[in-house]
Amino acid sequence: MQIAQDDLRRMLRLMHTIRSFELTAQTLFREGLAVGQFLGALHSYEGEEAVAVGVCAHLRDDDCVFSSHRGHGHSIAKGADVRAMMAELLGRESGISRGRGGSMHMFAPEIGLMGGNGIVGGGTPLALGPAFAAQYRGTDQVSVCFFGDGAASQGVFHECLNLASLWKLPVIYVCENNLWAATTPICDGWPVADLAPRAESFGMAGVAVDGNDLLAVYEAAGEAVGRAREGVGPTLIEAKTYRHRPHCMVIPEHRPEDELADWHARDPIARLEGHLLREGAISDVELADLVTEVEAELQAAADFARESASPDAATFADYLWA
Repeated sequence: MQIAQDDLRRMLRLMHTIRSFELTAQTLFREGLAVGQFLGALHSYEGEEAVAVGVCAHLRDDDCVFSSHRGHGHSIAKGADVRAMMAELLGRESGISRGRGGSMHMFAPEIGLMGGNGIVGGGTPLALGPAFAAQYRGTDQVSVCFFGDGAASQGVFHECLNLASLWKLPVIYVCENNLWAATTPICDGWPVADLAPRAESFGMAGVAVDGNDLLAVYEAAGEAVGRAREGVGPTLIEAKTYRHRPHCMVIPEHRPEDELADWHARDPIARLEGHLLREGAISDVELADLVTEVEAELQAAADFARESASPDAATFADYLWA
């Protein structure tokens, strides 16, 4: 699948934005531990940027995305405002969820971002709703659900794949297989190494891709979105990737050093940069300028978050459903 150079540069910028967001958020988190400002836990998406960007590049605002506890990258790739996201981390009224949700609950329905979920595998059944609605109305919208390898062992995952395939719903399930469910290696949770073949038992398309290769993810997602829009049915994509940080900021690193070094050498941003440089699609100077601009944007977002007001205590019960 051919990708225009302008689109590749745009996707590289998005990947850098996600990376810079996560690095800035980690700094805020460390500050928050001391002053009590950071709202909730922090699960970094650093290292997995190619998956969110490669998939969401094919989506429109009226397509729905359901995220997970590690959802900052999905939100940014879907078009969320990084200033509002950063403010949400600090529990500010200007946050994307008005300071009520924190890191795992970024919502922006106007761009199809249907939020993260602290429940492992909690997004898999929710993604069926918009998919069924699109089929019922006769539109070509699609629904995408991102989840981790740990969620693939939940019973609801199998129930959802079965129903999606039975009804040929326009839904795409994207497993971000980063080889570790919190502190449990995948070999202790799966009797086989790959998830994608599970799709066959439900009669639906399944494909495994290198999740650190933006081009591979983009191609697989494009085919899946095309099938969904044409009414052919759902797809399961297994993107093999690796998070650069421990499960969250309060759990120490437990993975083998040689494994960490091996995956850091496959950094998805460095790989895309190398491709663009080799193709002459970007120069060293342009690349340096891009990084500088993104870092300045995220620093401004952090300043905005720090300066934003916290919600008024009198509004505590606002936005709650009875």
